[in-house]
Amino acid sequence: MRKKIVKFLGSWSWLLPSLVGVLIFFVIPFCVVIYYSVLDNPIFSNFVGLENFKKLFQNTAFLRACKNTGIFTAIAVPLSIIVSLAMAFGLNSKIPGKSWIRSCFLCPLMVPIASVVLVWQVIFHYHGTLNQITGLFGIEPIDWLKSNWSYLILTIMFLWKTLGYNMILFMSAIAGIPKNILEVAELEGASEFYQLIHIKLRYLSPTILFVTILSIISSFKMFREVYLLTGDYPYESMYLLQHFMNNTFKSLDYQKLSSAAVILSLVMVVMMGILYLIERKYGEDVEE
Repeated sequence: MRKKIVKFLGSWSWLLPSLVGVLIFFVIPFCVVIYYSVLDNPIFSNFVGLENFKKLFQNTAFLRACKNTGIFTAIAVPLSIIVSLAMAFGLNSKIPGKSWIRSCFLCPLMVPIASVVLVWQVIFHYHGTLNQITGLFGIEPIDWLKSNWSYLILTIMFLWKTLGYNMILFMSAIAGIPKNILEVAELEGASEFYQLIHIKLRYLSPTILFVTILSIISSFKMFREVYLLTGDYPYESMYLLQHFMNNTFKSLDYQKLSSAAVILSLVMVVMMGILYLIERKYGEDVEE
C-alpha cells in the first residue's frame, strides 16, 4: 500500500509543473474570458446573461467572418487530408527519388512565413507574375487578392504549408499497418480498393483523426498569412474570424471579443467530439 502511495505521489509530482502551467496560462484565462462574455463592460461589471451573444449574431462583420472561415475550412481541410494521404501512399511505393521528394515537401516548414508571403504577393499582385503570364494569352489582368479567387489563393497557400507535415504523419502510419493482414487479403483475392477501404483506412483512422484536428486548427490560424498579405481589412471573402477578433481587440470591445472566443471554442469542441465519435465507430474493431 505504501509503495502504491509513493508511486502515485511520484507520478503526480512529475505532472504537477505541466498542470500548473496549463492552469495558469490556459484554464484561468479562459474562465476570465467566459466571465467577460456575460458582463456589459469590465468597469461596471453588470451581468447581462446572453445579451452579448445576441448582439454578436446580429453583427454583420462577425457573420461574414464565420461564413468565410467555415467555407475555407470545409474546402481546405478535406483537400489537405486527401492529397497528403494520396501522396503518402504514392511515396510508400517503390519509386525513385522518394527521399528527395519527401524533403521538398518538408521545405515549407523551414521557410519563414514573412518571406513566403512576399513571394505570394509577387505572384498574385495586380502587376505580378501570374498576370504577366496570363497576359501573354490575351487574358485581362485580375487583382487576385481582391477578387472572388481569394478562396483559391488561401487554399493553395494552406495546402503548400500543411501537405508535407501531414504526408510524413500518414507515411509513418502506413508503415505500421500489419503486412500479414494485407498478404492474407491479397491471397484471398481482395482487390486494391477493398484493401484500401476495409483494411488500410481502418488502421489509419487514428492518424486521420489526428491530422484532421491539426488541419482544422491550422485553418483557423491562417490569419497571420492573410494579415501579412492584405492587412487588417482584406477583401470581403478573405475576412476571417481572426481578423474580426484582432480588430475587436484593437477597439477594446472585450465583451464582443470574449463572446466570439467562447463561441469559437464551443464550435471546436463540438467538431472534435464528432470526429472522435466517427473515428471510434469506424476503427473500434481494429482496436479490439
